[in-house]
Amino acid sequence: MDLRRLRYFVVVAEERHFGRAAERLHMAQPPLSRSIQQLEAELGHRLLHRSATGVSLTPAGEALYAEAQALLEQADRIPIRVAAAAGTAMLTIGMLADSAEQIGPHLVTEFRAAHPEVNVRMREADLTDPSCGLKTGLVDVALTRTPFHVGDGIATHVLRTDPIGVVVRADDPLAQRAYLRLDDLANRRRFRLPDDTDAVWRDYWNAAATGVDASGPVVRTLRECLQSVLWNGAIGLMPLADTLPDGLICVPVEGLPPSDLVVAWTRGTTDPLVRSFLRAVAAVRGPVGPRG
Repeated sequence: MDLRRLRYFVVVAEERHFGRAAERLHMAQPPLSRSIQQLEAELGHRLLHRSATGVSLTPAGEALYAEAQALLEQADRIPIRVAAAAGTAMLTIGMLADSAEQIGPHLVTEFRAAHPEVNVRMREADLTDPSCGLKTGLVDVALTRTPFHVGDGIATHVLRTDPIGVVVRADDPLAQRAYLRLDDLANRRRFRLPDDTDAVWRDYWNAAATGVDASGPVVRTLRECLQSVLWNGAIGLMPLADTLPDGLICVPVEGLPPSDLVVAWTRGTTDPLVRSFLRAVAAVRGPVGPRG
């Protein structure tokens, strides 16, 4: 049986729509439809109920979906185990600030249970590249935050959505407020991201930068952000979920869109370790589907 057709079928079954499945697979819809028809002819059973709004699985399709998932997972493990036996199996995970810690230990446990022999390398990115090296091929998958310029090459899946606050020193008058508005940040020194930062990311975190003291410190890491607040009295935006050292407080800010904690990967990847990592994410966080 053709594994490629099985992969196509699984994506159609998950998307419940040929158009969305074709987009996810980076292929045109007609050859995808033909491939599923050929699979149905090979098995001698209709696998999908087709309608104008999408598709649903027949009883035969439900049975094949479960079997295909198990078979494809087993097929993915073959090159991983061969590479592990040769000492070359490695997954490089990019992370931004404390994003990996925020996912929790369950993801590690789930992935390690499937691949105890794989060498996992962590690469911490600075704040100029929220893709954590995914765009340049330095990592295989990333745990990071949006928004950043995704383009056609990167898919993301939201793990959690966090509101935004402004981090200030505990003795700052703003720290006594229950919430803040953007106008409350006017004429305050704010830490700034470097000029070579991803433009979408920089514009998001520099929200309401007009009227800001331009002498604020330029920072490249979360630690530099926090230390610039602690030592220099600067302020800046950050997710309310981030952990703060003693002496700092994050106050909610009204009027700002939230930030998503995401897993990101190269769209259409065939890397079995990346697919296995995404399955581990799905096991602890729910089904993973691409966005962007």
